[in-house]
Order: sequence, then structure tokens, then C-alpha cells
Amino acid sequence: MTLAPGSSLHAVQVGFFDDPANRRPRQLLEAWPTLVDVAEAARRAGIRVSVVQASSHRESLERDGVRYHFLPFGGTPSAIRRNTALRELFSSLDPDIFHVHGLGFPHEVLSLAALAPEVPIILQDHANRLPPIWRRAAWRRGLSVAAGITFCALEQAKPFADAGLVNSKTRLYQIPESTSRFAPGDQAEARRLTGLGGEPAVLWVGHLNTNKDPLTVLKGIGAVAGALPRLQLTCCFGSAPLLQAVQARIASDPNLHGRVHLLGRVPHERIEQLMQAADLFVLGSHHEGSGYSLIEALACGLPPLVTDIPSFRSLTAGGAVGRLWPCDDPQGLCDALLSLAVRVDARMRAAVRAHFERELSFDALGSKLGAMYQDALRR
Repeated sequence: MTLAPGSSLHAVQVGFFDDPANRRPRQLLEAWPTLVDVAEAARRAGIRVSVVQASSHRESLERDGVRYHFLPFGGTPSAIRRNTALRELFSSLDPDIFHVHGLGFPHEVLSLAALAPEVPIILQDHANRLPPIWRRAAWRRGLSVAAGITFCALEQAKPFADAGLVNSKTRLYQIPESTSRFAPGDQAEARRLTGLGGEPAVLWVGHLNTNKDPLTVLKGIGAVAGALPRLQLTCCFGSAPLLQAVQARIASDPNLHGRVHLLGRVPHERIEQLMQAADLFVLGSHHEGSGYSLIEALACGLPPLVTDIPSFRSLTAGGAVGRLWPCDDPQGLCDALLSLAVRVDARMRAAVRAHFERELSFDALGSKLGAMYQDALRR
């Protein structure tokens, strides 16, 4: 399929996930920034974008040149086949390509393919895990009708390929999961506003759970304290199943007591100020679908010290910005801190932001989405 010269490609981005909190459409647009940012990035690339999102509320609205359609259809495999309003909407939109968020909707994707067999379907991974054995046949059928699947890092496709869920005919793309509206700011002013201190000032933004692995990070911070006696670590987090263990670790280690500050949940705009104020960003994740807080740090020009996992390798160009360290290795973090802390300056921050502009900004993401859509149409 090819588009006529001068015509605008129309991508319909589809979300089958039904919000369990039953929020109104305008609330969802605020709560799910990826829904908005991926659509807007594609629109900035000259693509006409419509979003069709499952919701218990029925509403259509327009924001920044993107038309959003919310209507009830999520939660059942027969969502498309039995929903006349949804079928009529898809027909009226007359898309050139479907872009489905998530891999875990095989029945819905099959129905979408049956509804418009001439329209290519792109699936976007959102930290999806392998399904249980008894669901893999359905996933295999659903993924088989996709013209392509996009991952933050191509390595993330390997478990699905090894399980026989992705066949050799399916095109794989490496595209960031989202982007960020954060920007660099005056560091001195940001420190005044936030009260953030430390030389270096290290910032953690992530849940306190076993995957993010704050205990390994604390061990690394404690080990480097002698060499960096003015280092301060500030932690912002939402859910915190390891909070008691983290507090106990801080209380038991004299190198951490008074050096680690647990802020808990803070407003999103406050995160931007903290990232503008900090010198380094740290995470100890063992696996991530992408890494939203890392993308935000890069947007602020904040050099990262993050674990050597596929998505973080992809987002940092293999550690070309910041430094990667091995999972579950406090000495590796200690070494990375020592090597990077002495080199952080305005030029490094500018280089981190330049990398974000080239690879992760709205324009960069839109360009990659547009190239993927065109490639799928040609194929």
C-alpha cells in the first residue's frame, strides 16, 4: 500500500486497556502522558493522528491537533466484533495504519485485522512480559497479523521470539516508548527552590521495590561516601514495599545516616525542578520496558548512572551519555560514581540534552514513528 503524492498519512493509535479507576477522558489525558505524547510526536512529523481509547465514558475531543475518541469497548475479546459503534468509528476514520498500544490484546488485534485487512497494524510494547503457556497460542495468532512490533530496545523482542510468539516475517523496530516535556533550567535557581544539596547531588526517581533495587544503590552510596564525603542522595518514590528495609539500611550504616533523604511522592512539576537541581541521576533497575524517569532526566540534561539493561542501553546510546553499571553490583555503582562525579559540568549537561534532542525529543520520536509507519506501508 502506498499513499498518493501530497496526501497525509493517517495513523489511528488504539488503546484496548480499560482504566480500572474509571477516570473521565480529560483525567486520563493527564494521567497517561504516553497516550498524549506519542500521538503528539507523530502529529509533529506531519502525520494525521486519531486516538481511539477504551473507556467507560463516551466522549470525543481534540487537543493539539489530535482527535481523541473515548468509548466503551475494552475488557472483552469480542470488543470489536460485537461493538457496532466501534466498528463504525474505525470505518469512518479510514486509517492508513493502526498503532496498537500493548502486546497483550491478541483477540482484539485479530478482530481489528479482520475488520480492515488491508490496513497494516503496528504493536507497541509497553513492558509486556511473556504470557503463561496456556495463553501463548492466542498471543502467537495475534502477533502474527502485525506488520511490525516496536520495542524500546530490540533485545526486548528476544524472549518473545525464543518462545515462538514472533515469527521471522514480523518487522521489529527500535523506538523509544515515549518522550518528555521536561527541559533544563538554571541549576542554582533550582537548588534554591528545592533545597537540594550535595556535591554531587544524586537523585533517585522510582519505586522502592525489588526491581528498582534501592538496597544495592544504598550499598554503593555507602561505599563511595569516603571518597565523596559531601555526596547527598535524594529519593522520590511512589509505591514503596521496601520502605522499611530502606529505612533500616540507612539507620544501620553511618555512611548513609544524614546523607540519604526520602521525599516520597512529590508533584510531577517538582520532579522537573529536582532534576534541574541535581548533578547525577541514579537507578538500579533489573528490567524496564523503557524508563520514563530516565527519559525525563535526559530531557533535563541530568547525567545518568543507571544499570546496564536493554532499555537503558538504548536510551543512553550504550552509555555514551552518563554511565552504565551492572545490576546488583554496588561496587560497580561506586566505580561509576567516582568516574562520573568529577566530570559533571555544564558541558556534560549540554551534551546530555543534545542527545535527548537527537534521539528522544518530540521531533525525534515523531520522525522515528513516521519512518516506521512508512516502512510498514511499503512492506
